[in-house]
Amino acid sequence: MNDCPGSGTHPLSASGDWLELAREVLDIEMEGLAAVRGQLNGGFTEALGRLAACTGRVVVTGIGKSGLVARKIAATLSSTGTPAFFLHPVEGAHGDLGMIRKEDVVLALSNSGETDELNNLLPALRALGVSVVGITSGADSTLARMSDVIIEAKVPREACPMNLAPTASTTAALAVGDALAVCLMRIKDFGTKDFKRVHPAGALGARLSQPVACLMHAENLPVVDVTAPVSEALARLNSGGFGLAAVTDATGQLAGVLTDGDVRRMLCKAGFDPARPVSEVMTRNPQSAPATATAAQVLDLMEARQITVLPVLTENGSLAGLVHVHDLLGKGRVRFAPE
Repeated sequence: MNDCPGSGTHPLSASGDWLELAREVLDIEMEGLAAVRGQLNGGFTEALGRLAACTGRVVVTGIGKSGLVARKIAATLSSTGTPAFFLHPVEGAHGDLGMIRKEDVVLALSNSGETDELNNLLPALRALGVSVVGITSGADSTLARMSDVIIEAKVPREACPMNLAPTASTTAALAVGDALAVCLMRIKDFGTKDFKRVHPAGALGARLSQPVACLMHAENLPVVDVTAPVSEALARLNSGGFGLAAVTDATGQLAGVLTDGDVRRMLCKAGFDPARPVSEVMTRNPQSAPATATAAQVLDLMEARQITVLPVLTENGSLAGLVHVHDLLGKGRVRFAPE
């Protein structure tokens, strides 16, 4: 038995009807965007100029559906080179105004322009000396009168059959926010390198969440037996390409490592004896990581210990592989510092 209310009244089997209604909704939203596109005028350019000249942050505010759109606009601005944050009007009236400085610019959203919670906050915002840009369909509204400049975003109708639920109007406000963000990107010459700099958690975040076993090298490793002479260990170190040779015992467990640093110390202290057992010059009990550790955990360890290459071990201490810091960061393609 289907307990879904109305399931007998509007059967989904009549898919053509629902597709027609969905297309009608999209048509109304496109109609709204076309209308707002035609309304763009000097108000948009003046608002853009104020945002571009802002030496503080853009404070985006609104409540209800406009508040949700405001959050997204703030996120888009921040990720495209314009520092911004969302301010809830009610929380603002209860202390969050302390986050605002006179160098900031406020971007206030209200379709009607008569939202009490937002308008009640505007006098306090103006008293702080900030500039206020309004996005509203009400050109003669309270919000418009209390703003320094407005961007009119008036749609002919909502997609809601009762013309009540914010649908086309919120889409239009969101699009205006996108237009501001993209224009600001062009003004600030915000490019691909800048975008990567403020989005380090995309591909890198996904990479670092993997077990290190998925990223380590497990074949053709530079490994020598603990009884091998230094000459053999040096040959493996030189051909391995890691700057490190792993030294294992008869059971395959890691006994130590021979690094470039170990070789330098050996030459400085006692000279070079190729027949000397590698066990006498290797680093014993080296840092290592379990194969079950995440790449992020291993990266933290390598950074803390200033290690470039790390042995990865199985549960019983056997050598499972070697991991280079570039394997964790994506073969050196990830850079945090500007070039």
